Amino acid sequence: MSESEAQPRHGAGIDRTAEWAELRARHLRPKDDRPASSARGVHHLALLSSDVEATIDFYQGLLEFPLTELFENRDYQGSTHFFFDIGNGNALAFFDMPGLDLGPYAEVLGGLHHLAISVEPTRWSHLKSRLDEAGIEYAHIDGTSIYFSGPDGERLELIADPLGEMYGSIVL
Repeated sequence: MSESEAQPRHGAGIDRTAEWAELRARHLRPKDDRPASSARGVHHLALLSSDVEATIDFYQGLLEFPLTELFENRDYQGSTHFFFDIGNGNALAFFDMPGLDLGPYAEVLGGLHHLAISVEPTRWSHLKSRLDEAGIEYAHIDGTSIYFSGPDGERLELIADPLGEMYGSIVL
């Protein structure tokens, strides 16, 4: 099916409009009435890696997220804890867990669905071309968003929307 052909949407027969309106009415405050968050931001998001070198090649070599540090995990002797700069003071971290036989990535309730990383529109086009050159398959959702898998099956999104915006709506 080509990108221009409409694909059926999952859950097309479900209408939760009234539920969402009620949730907004009960919980969503206008921006000027919201208290400041108790958090300073994402320190790092930690994922698992089956192969440290392959993970570095993918995130630093392909996606151009600089590796910033690598050391032994304090909680598991022999485990590597390593970090990539994903901009705006945020880090993407990985652990390898040698000897644990953790198995492949699986999407589960409470688990990671995907990680959306904002990039400038020109960088988005550049990185999309790099994925093409590397033969990495992706779902091209629109002109600003692509979904693909990392080396261990983790689902990633590169999105050209600015931080705090989603599809033209302010979310922060």
